[in-house]
Amino acid sequence: MALNIVSRVDQQIKIEKVLISLSNKEGLETFVKSLLAINSKMTFYSTGGTYSSIKELIGTDNLIQVSDYTGQPEMQGGLVKTLDFKIYMGLLSETYNEAHQKDLERIGAINFDLVAVNLYPFRETVKSPDCTVEMGRTNIDIGGPSMLRASAKNFLRVLSVCDPSDYEKIIEELKNNKGKISLETRFAMAEKTFSHTAEYDKNISDFFRKAAIEDMKTCYTGGEK
Repeated sequence: MALNIVSRVDQQIKIEKVLISLSNKEGLETFVKSLLAINSKMTFYSTGGTYSSIKELIGTDNLIQVSDYTGQPEMQGGLVKTLDFKIYMGLLSETYNEAHQKDLERIGAINFDLVAVNLYPFRETVKSPDCTVEMGRTNIDIGGPSMLRASAKNFLRVLSVCDPSDYEKIIEELKNNKGKISLETRFAMAEKTFSHTAEYDKNISDFFRKAAIEDMKTCYTGGEK
């Protein structure tokens, strides 16, 4: 299998298409409204509660539900919302790869420039003394880490944001740089993202390592014996 080794990367990327899904909505209003103030054509693609929150803030002129974009409804319980080919084409495609651009055109996909995601609060959930294995299991985020990892891998042209405390400095850079974000910032946010997802997976691993199989069995009373 041939690897994609790039030889050309843009120093500055204009932020126009934002994929956003937040468990922690701290700072959401300021972040979204500030992005729109910088670029009135900014478009947000979102799901579930984040979509509803953004809709209350700005209406739907600059907002698209992910299921409308992908053409696929969410799985019951929100188990599958963003794990879709059109999403990951838009995260992983490389600007100067002609084959990638033809693939995007073929399926009607767009390039995402910014991914803002924070994850289900797994660590906070399992800290509770009455947390069961099933409560821990159901609070494992799948789509969030996948989007973060894909966008961080493609820092060549995508800004990954996993921490609300970074919103302010990102907005400041965009204001001072005509709506563009630097390669240096994209690289720094990629490193932070991979550290974040690594810690998240470690928390899950630690939880299951400490959980006894008998504790798990008490959660499930039906099914095949």
